[in-house]
Amino acid sequence: MNIVKPCVVTLTWALTDAQNRPIDELKEPTEFLFGGEDLLPKIEDALQGQEVGFEAHLHLEPEHAFGDYDAQLVCFEDRKLFPESLEEGMRIEGLPAGALTQGMPAEAIYTVTEVYASHVVLDGNHPMAGMAIRIQLKVLDVREATEDEAQRGTVGRELLAVVEAPGPGEPLH
Repeated sequence: MNIVKPCVVTLTWALTDAQNRPIDELKEPTEFLFGGEDLLPKIEDALQGQEVGFEAHLHLEPEHAFGDYDAQLVCFEDRKLFPESLEEGMRIEGLPAGALTQGMPAEAIYTVTEVYASHVVLDGNHPMAGMAIRIQLKVLDVREATEDEAQRGTVGRELLAVVEAPGPGEPLH
């Protein structure tokens, strides 16, 4: 079966930065919806029309991966708005109740980058924003998407279009 929208592709991959330093490796074959929310557009472009056994080595600039770094997505909030257990590297969904920063995306996942006695620094950028990445992938299987998968836009796993970004040492998938 050729890869056409909507279908489910089973992939393995190795992801590195532009200097070939490892970022993530998906050794166990994992399913992703082609034509939905699971894959970056440039990955879908490479997979379009291919079939089982296809391998690709892609280089994605930031604008085709996780976007350019946007300094306007960094904000400072009062330390009192957060639990005592807050630590650098933690992720929170949206800004806390009582946040004073205006114009920040409410649906963003913010990474706690610094914790001070008086304030907390939050970053709404994806941890890999501003990075060029390289991905080596292999197609192990292709099947038709179920009606439910096609309607939801996902098979239930998140790939490179991850909204909840991984923490240090956590896999991307």
